[in-house]
Amino acid sequence: MSFDQVRSLLFTPAADEGKLRRGLNAGADAVIWDLEDAVAASEKRSARARVVSLLEEDAKAPCLRFVRVNGHGTTEFGEDIAALAGAPIDGIVLPKATPAGVAALGSEGPPVLALVESAAGLRFAFETAESGRVEAFLFGALDLAAELALGALPDGQELLAFRSHVVLASAAAGIDGPFDSPYVHLGDPEGLRAECRRSRALGFRGKACIHPGQLTAVHEAFTPSAEEVAWAREIVEGFHAAGSGVASIAGQMIDRPTVERARRLLDDAERSRT
Repeated sequence: MSFDQVRSLLFTPAADEGKLRRGLNAGADAVIWDLEDAVAASEKRSARARVVSLLEEDAKAPCLRFVRVNGHGTTEFGEDIAALAGAPIDGIVLPKATPAGVAALGSEGPPVLALVESAAGLRFAFETAESGRVEAFLFGALDLAAELALGALPDGQELLAFRSHVVLASAAAGIDGPFDSPYVHLGDPEGLRAECRRSRALGFRGKACIHPGQLTAVHEAFTPSAEEVAWAREIVEGFHAAGSGVASIAGQMIDRPTVERARRLLDDAERSRT
């Protein structure tokens, strides 16, 4: 699997070797082995060694493997980066990402999934995306909401503008679309599906998960349906047959932006199958 095929990111605590191993076979497109929030300060060193050992043990995994390092400015940040140098990982997840944090990673190394979860990270998202190493953003709703002292509104409306800003910054910088924050209510599958639909409609390409039971809903939501694919094919083929800048297809006036949207949808469908 390549990075542009990823829809789901499964967070797994690096303090638990059993969960690290099980996460690889849970069915996620990618796992995020977490050295930051999921690991107590007293266990950072052992968790880091555990991750490096597992990476070296099996260079071929059934899904992509990312490692969330500790934040730029912490003692553990440098130690994490040094330990992971040369390890067979598919990407680094950088918490509270800013241009300075990405620069501290250096110009070479695996791709970076930049976590936008702070006011500064949101403010400078475009500059962060332009760094050259950032492959995509991951939106961090909980940390950002706490910093901004946001209250909870129906359908997550308090975060709508910030989610849209991350999508906009990604497009403006020419990087892949972002991933949305995990849905934290594990006993609410309908709520998860509804949030996935909203995320996709806003321009997100996938979603992080905190439990394997969330993966199916995420994959279904971020994989084009048969109806969507049929619509996109009709648009693309009809526009091509019309041979003009504007065409009438199934009673609808279609122009080039609509055709480009249809082509992107067909590309997404094709990536989901491979």
